[in-house]
Amino acid sequence: QKDDSQRLLESFNADEKEHTLMKSKAEPYTSKEEMVLEEGESPLNSNIAAFALKAKVIYPINQKFRPLADGSSNPSLHENPKQAVLPNQVVETSMSGSLGSLSQGDKEDCSSSTTIHSTTSDDRFQARAFLKVASFPEVLTCESFDVKLCLCSLTLQDLMLLGTELRKEKNVMFIQIFKIYLTDFHRKKKITDGLLKKILLNQENDFEELQKQLDSRLQNTEMSGSHNSEFQTLEDLERREREYSEHIIDNMEAFWKQTDKAQQDFLDQSKCSSAKATKIMMDLTEKMIAVESLLSESQDLQAMDIQERLFNWELMVKMIDSLKSSISEECKGRLNTVSNILDHLTVKNNLSVRQKEELLTDLHKAFWEQLAHYSNECMQLSKELIWKRLECRAKKKEEFKRRQEAEQRRLLSKTFLTEDVHNFLKAYHGLMEKHRQAQWDLEEEDDCESTEAVADLYKELYSKASHALAELVTELFLQTLPVVTSLSVRECELLKEEWQENLVPQLEKWENHRQRRWKLFQEQLLQEKELWITDYALSAVMQKHLSEKQEKIIQGVVSRLGCLSDESVSYILQKHQLLLCSVLSRFALRRAGLAALARMRLARKKSSLQELREQHTLQKGSSLCQDEDQWQLQKAVESHIREEEEKLEEETQEINLEFHQQLVTEIQEALQFLQQHMEQVIGQTLLQYARGEAGKKTSDHEQDFKERLVESAVESVYGTSNNINRLVQNYYQHLGKITEDYEGKKLQYLKSLQEGNERIRLKNKENELALKEKHTKGLLNVSSTVHQRIVLQQNKILAQFELRQQIRLESLKQKLLGLHHLGAELENQLREAEQDFVSELAVLTRVPLTVKKKPSKRSKPAGEKANSKRQTFRSPEPAEKEDSHENIQEPHGITSGLCREMPQSSHEGETEPRKNSKMLKKKGSR
Repeated sequence: QKDDSQRLLESFNADEKEHTLMKSKAEPYTSKEEMVLEEGESPLNSNIAAFALKAKVIYPINQKFRPLADGSSNPSLHENPKQAVLPNQVVETSMSGSLGSLSQGDKEDCSSSTTIHSTTSDDRFQARAFLKVASFPEVLTCESFDVKLCLCSLTLQDLMLLGTELRKEKNVMFIQIFKIYLTDFHRKKKITDGLLKKILLNQENDFEELQKQLDSRLQNTEMSGSHNSEFQTLEDLERREREYSEHIIDNMEAFWKQTDKAQQDFLDQSKCSSAKATKIMMDLTEKMIAVESLLSESQDLQAMDIQERLFNWELMVKMIDSLKSSISEECKGRLNTVSNILDHLTVKNNLSVRQKEELLTDLHKAFWEQLAHYSNECMQLSKELIWKRLECRAKKKEEFKRRQEAEQRRLLSKTFLTEDVHNFLKAYHGLMEKHRQAQWDLEEEDDCESTEAVADLYKELYSKASHALAELVTELFLQTLPVVTSLSVRECELLKEEWQENLVPQLEKWENHRQRRWKLFQEQLLQEKELWITDYALSAVMQKHLSEKQEKIIQGVVSRLGCLSDESVSYILQKHQLLLCSVLSRFALRRAGLAALARMRLARKKSSLQELREQHTLQKGSSLCQDEDQWQLQKAVESHIREEEEKLEEETQEINLEFHQQLVTEIQEALQFLQQHMEQVIGQTLLQYARGEAGKKTSDHEQDFKERLVESAVESVYGTSNNINRLVQNYYQHLGKITEDYEGKKLQYLKSLQEGNERIRLKNKENELALKEKHTKGLLNVSSTVHQRIVLQQNKILAQFELRQQIRLESLKQKLLGLHHLGAELENQLREAEQDFVSELAVLTRVPLTVKKKPSKRSKPAGEKANSKRQTFRSPEPAEKEDSHENIQEPHGITSGLCREMPQSSHEGETEPRKNSKMLKKKGSR
């Protein structure tokens, strides 16, 4: 080694031009771990560093000082040579570039930089384009180093396709359930055949229009952003996914509005009773909850399969990548063994340095040119193979699609009764699952077969490369060396045998390295699986928490209403459950998509860090005996790896937090829609309840009697304008007194309630002070982390808030009960006053109080005539029981009607006594 170095120093200046020429032919070779050592070199290695800087050489960790004549280190002693890169990778290295004694130049591509810090910035990485692929086999021929980005983009495509299929399935199920109920009504002669067809056609057209709007929006989103149809950027992908989510949420809102509109139109046109309509809507909601449950379960299973398939894809890609790297590594090793033999010949003065370099240059050039040719041919064959398989896959999919559509039409053409809805749902969903599984199996089988086919091509490439190198080495040893040296043919044959013998341990070492790399990759993949399982569990916990919180809110709203029937309450809760299931299912899929985007954001740094770990582990395992310098350098690399791991962990947390906040914002927007929709549902339910209660309080017989009483009072000769007005005035005075008493009682009740609330507030303030003191002691006793103190403070605030909220609710309930009692008392007094007024009016006009069930024929037109002049009289029903003015509004309508028509009857009684006499006789007969 000392002789070699001295010879190098002596001939360095003389051979400078030759070195320049050689370096123009090939790029200098620098491994990542070597550059790490250059940055973190210790003072103990300063003499080596000084020489390396002058010779423009960087030595591996476990390599002794042994430069060659050209100023480069001997790669044959390098225990872990860097993987050479084939032309199908983005790292631009020439296949004709020499390895071993011929060094490679610094790579300009950021993907081949030394450390993670030297790679491109995050912004540039997000804006960097990578190949847009539509299926996994295309990734096998991908010429980009961003293979993981391509795989994750395929995962996003699968998630989006799954969401589309489930939405279409839900639309079809709703339309079929709706059709079953319509057919049932048609069978019972409640709607006509024309109305049935009209309703179904309108609903199908409306849902088709919704789907067209969604498709149009998604198409516009797909076309926006990057104008290059073959490549896409991570930034465009994130924006597109975000816009997709917004469009899908809008479509979900429109879908549920359309389903409500369809149900309401159906009930209006079928003219169902209120009870029957409520029952039908509850049945439809129950069936749609079953649909959401089926689809949600299917979605969870499919999402897990998609994630598992991503891991399988990574394994297959790693296998192909391992084959590619093994070809270049072993060929480098074989060439390095030749270089070592020529080095020994040079030391023995059998070869000059110039002759050795010329022989190595010719050998490297010839071999790498042949390998480049074979590699290009292999890549071309791989592409042709993949495209043929993709064409075959497309034909099979088309055939599957036609067959599946035919099966779907046969099932939908069958007639189902309302009792068979659950059977239909299971049958249709089972058919859709069967179709999806068949397509899934087809794709997985084709992915495996394509991978095996490409792997066979690279194995053939390996065989060709080994055979070509063997021929070139045979030509070098048996034809060239005997000419340029004084060695005999036998000695050259022995050199060739030595070369073959030296290859055996090298091949074993490379195989061990390959297996260790594969094991390290499997360990990394297992860690990613564990992280994914943890994230999936957190997602399930988040959904459960959100569901329980929303259910608690709707339960509180319904309990505060207090006046609805059990059926109405059940309908509201079912409707809320249905919408909440839809929202949660959508965001479960969205969360999976965000997890894939997070993996893409971190893919570059994870790959660089994993490569650094892998190289360090292999270096450490291959160097059992280390000197002080090597030990120091390994410690420096380990420290650097730990720093990068910490930085990666911080960035992972930042990215996860960013996407989590984005998800929370989208969930809040969706829950706002849920709240608005439930407000409409509750409002419609309260309106139906109010109408039902109003119909119960006024009977038809009572209404008929009052109409006849008004008619008789108008036509009576006994009731004059003065006595009628006096009667009405007394009635109003009585109402005013009742109202005044009510207002006084109400004011007194509210005052006493306020005093009681003040006493309760003071008492609760004392309790809060005690609770605050208790929590303060708890905070003082906590001597651990600030986080625990923050949690205790949050618990204290939440406890105070819940206590105050409960106090307010109890106070409002007590106030409501008191006002309800006063309102009921007021309503009874008003009813008694009205009955007294009706009795006095009947006595005055001499109309019997006995209500006949069947009015006479002559009274009926009069009643209809009175109805045409005035609003139908109803008994007082306050909408707000504490509002006395509304309570006396309807009696005023009756009395004002009497006051308007009584002067005319009085006048007629004074001027036409005979006519009044005849009318008395008529009244008597009546």
